[in-house]
Amino acid sequence: MTDALKRLSEEGVAIWLDDLSRKRITSGNLAELIDQQHVVGVTTNPSIFQKAISHGDGYEQQLADLAARKVTVEEAIRMITTADVRDAADILRPVFEATGGQDGRVSIEVDPRLAHETAATVAEAKQLAWLVDRPNTLIKIPATKAGLPAITEVIGKGISVNVTLIFSLERYREVMDAYLAGLEKAKAAGLDLSKIHSVASFFVSRVDSEIDKRLDALGTDEAKALKGKAALANARLAYEAFEEVFSSDRWAALDKAQANKQRPLWASTGVKDPAYKDTLYVVDLVAPGTVNTMPEATLDATADHGEITGNTIAGTYDQSRKEIAAIEKLGISYDDVVQVLEDEGVDKFEASWNDLLKSTEAELQRLAPSEG
Repeated sequence: MTDALKRLSEEGVAIWLDDLSRKRITSGNLAELIDQQHVVGVTTNPSIFQKAISHGDGYEQQLADLAARKVTVEEAIRMITTADVRDAADILRPVFEATGGQDGRVSIEVDPRLAHETAATVAEAKQLAWLVDRPNTLIKIPATKAGLPAITEVIGKGISVNVTLIFSLERYREVMDAYLAGLEKAKAAGLDLSKIHSVASFFVSRVDSEIDKRLDALGTDEAKALKGKAALANARLAYEAFEEVFSSDRWAALDKAQANKQRPLWASTGVKDPAYKDTLYVVDLVAPGTVNTMPEATLDATADHGEITGNTIAGTYDQSRKEIAAIEKLGISYDDVVQVLEDEGVDKFEASWNDLLKSTEAELQRLAPSEG
């Protein structure tokens, strides 16, 4: 077997795992993936935690202790999820040290119900950073309109951030702007910019899912020919924007102060349509200074048969623009698609969080000690 994951790393793509559970931590599986599969980071989200905790392995004792203390369900969830993130961060600490803080990171998301509340998001981000208390944590903040000023505020306080749920190129530019504004704030406050890191999670597969659905509804040969093109085109144009912003004069001043670039992170890279190759959103988005956070099935598929042929983003910008324009020409509005996806993304995370609240509450009640 050729070591495709090693080759991917050598091309400048940081491989992160898009999953976390207590069993993965305690069984040694996470350590094994770091050791053997070139994994250098972990991302979590409300859906991942909901799945892990509802499947229950390894949480019973902590839940029983929390039930005995009669904590609220919100507090219980935060105690459970931050414990997992802390333990994963400790496992990844050697990677963090070896990469000068760039990788070896674990992400944890602010409560998704706060997605449209700036002040509450900032307060929650500060609380999470304090609770986890590990230098290799990233606090996830969604790229909603209310999230943008929160990103600036949190970065300005020296807290590293993973900006999530980015679908549109315009919003991505706003995210980079919010990051730079945060660094400028941190610099003015005399903070060490070299210690502040950020990634911008640009979602990939969901763009194809939404646009392909609309192309199928049109049903013409022209529409069918454009299926599976939008997500890669969108992500590649995001990389073009990244190159532009991080070679600007504004960036140069921050670079001089030892600031770190905000790397684009390809999220939602598991293929949703079985007609597409299962490594599509990995092998066709290879470029230096990026992160690809993969579900385990995609990681395994890439290790098994991923063909890494060097940079697959360079030289694609004109073609990518043509593909987006061709889709728009058929009457599919790019702006509408990305707004639908952002709204859906927030709703899905909120629904997962609510499911997590319900299932955790049921467990706390089940395990509560009987009175007397």
